[in-house]
Amino acid sequence: KFMVADGKIEDNPTQNIDSPKIGRALPKVISYSQAMLLLEQPSKKPPLEAKRDKAMLELLYASGMRVSELVSLNLGDVDTEGGSVRCFGKGNKERIVPIYPQAAQSVKSYLQEARPQMVRSADEKALFVNFRGKRLTRQGLWQILKGYAKSANLEVAITPHTLRHSFATHMLSGGADLRVVQELLGHANISTTQIYTHLTSEHIRRTYEKSHPRAK
Repeated sequence: KFMVADGKIEDNPTQNIDSPKIGRALPKVISYSQAMLLLEQPSKKPPLEAKRDKAMLELLYASGMRVSELVSLNLGDVDTEGGSVRCFGKGNKERIVPIYPQAAQSVKSYLQEARPQMVRSADEKALFVNFRGKRLTRQGLWQILKGYAKSANLEVAITPHTLRHSFATHMLSGGADLRVVQELLGHANISTTQIYTHLTSEHIRRTYEKSHPRAK
């Protein structure tokens, strides 16, 4: 196009050629057994820290919520009896996500046996607090996750969204409908959720090549 602008040629021979598209990197996930190993790590900590961290990890894996959504939770956002959590996603869009019984019980245990000893003010609304009694930050939670990933000796490089990605992949591998997973994750567009189908397809391919006698 510069040669056309300079008058050296009349037509741009590349004008109908599309620019190469860069493929979207697949998110890193951990297996179910690795997720269970990660969820066991808080048991090695002192009681208050163990109960808080166990509740956070279980809730992340149970709901697939973003780390930023987890640290934004307030008291009352988790229904431990009904088994659900109220999340506020991008654009402050509200969604209700079911959680499995172990996650609900972990949160209940934290609320009854740990949080009352950690908060400094009765006015604190945050569900998860640090040892100064204030709302836990995203960075604080990230440091906790990294520590547990290291102690679990996970081979996968952990990111703040690893449990979210793993939740989606495990749900789809278990037969969940793509649109249901979209709603659970709070994705505005299903195209965002579809990236996880590539992960399950890769898993199917690896399992096939590992298991079929003629594929070995």
